[in-house]
Amino acid sequence: MRFLFEDESFSFEALRAAGFANYGGADVGEVVAVARNIGEGDEEAWLREWKAAAERAHGIGGRALAAGHRVSAREALLRASNYYRTAEFYRRDDPANDPEAKALSALSRDTFAAAAALMDTPVEAVRIPYQDTELPGYLFLVDDSGAPRPTLLFTSGFDSTLEEAYFAVAAAALRRGYNVLAYDGPGQGAALREQGLVFRPDWEAVVTPVVDHALTRPEIAADRLALFGYSLGGYLAARAAAHDHRVAALVLDDGLYSFGEAHARLVPPFLREWIEDGRDDLVEPVMGLMMQVSTQVRWAMRNGVWTFGAASVADYVRRTSDYTLDGVAPLIDCPTLVLDAENDQFFRGQPQEVRAALTCPHTLVTLTEAEGAGEHCHMGAMSRFHQVVFDWLDTTLAGPAGPAS
Repeated sequence: MRFLFEDESFSFEALRAAGFANYGGADVGEVVAVARNIGEGDEEAWLREWKAAAERAHGIGGRALAAGHRVSAREALLRASNYYRTAEFYRRDDPANDPEAKALSALSRDTFAAAAALMDTPVEAVRIPYQDTELPGYLFLVDDSGAPRPTLLFTSGFDSTLEEAYFAVAAAALRRGYNVLAYDGPGQGAALREQGLVFRPDWEAVVTPVVDHALTRPEIAADRLALFGYSLGGYLAARAAAHDHRVAALVLDDGLYSFGEAHARLVPPFLREWIEDGRDDLVEPVMGLMMQVSTQVRWAMRNGVWTFGAASVADYVRRTSDYTLDGVAPLIDCPTLVLDAENDQFFRGQPQEVRAALTCPHTLVTLTEAEGAGEHCHMGAMSRFHQVVFDWLDTTLAGPAGPAS
């Protein structure tokens, strides 16, 4: 599917931004207006135009709030948060020290926090104890009754953020009577940007304290916890579920057996051999040339070096091989839903590998191009995707979630 751009990466990220319109994260006309001012692969124009759209929505939200228009303010601030995130996406030369990247990320977080304070259902910012620090999170509650409800624990991916969780799953969950506890883990969102925490393959070390925190909350039904993995989170959540058996269900959006294998499509075989042999002196200049001509390769490698804390592109690619369910998948014992996207540009074939390795009760669902759901994580078809996920959860967790279901 091509959406507004021929550039594969720009097309997908524009679709991702627009797809959140279902839950107030975008206006489609606004997205089209932004895209027409951006040339193919022009990352500076991408930042400029999305930033301008974010600032415009931010201004609308501020003025609406000052005038007492609560709903209008919330809607505009949600769009601003999504657009600020999108504006920052390709800013990967030196994101840890780049004032522009840091400012845009902070604005995405701040505008979401302002919108969350205006929501009709309770939203609580939480800090989850993790090693000698804390992970930032949001607890989205169906209501303020204190009644224990089934709850999704949301694990995001390679480039997603805590705030994106609302559009990706929380808004749909609340409508159906599910709470959501979302968090930024190492390598993600504010945990990366503000605390310098980078990805780790043993994600059970991250999810175990998240589950511990969830079980302290009376609003969360301890026997109806579902772990949800989004994009790279499809590996992270599966790895965690294999070692922490307190979750009652697992959703992988989409299934990811080996991040190294999935990444291999970006690296020619001869380069993979050089990387394995430690010939970084040869790898770096060749990868540099590839990064000049491909938006996708350029972004993926730069983002990987940053989020994995790698010393170089070759070092990053080597580290991806640690992110595998080989020998791990059979340890998962809870019912598992594995999602597959027919035209997934990142994880093609991976969900089938996950299914083949699972020994627990499991279901594989492939969503198709014909229904508009064939892209990675089913971007652009969130209603169809959520229908599949929550209908499965309703059945798996023994009946409807509650009055809102």
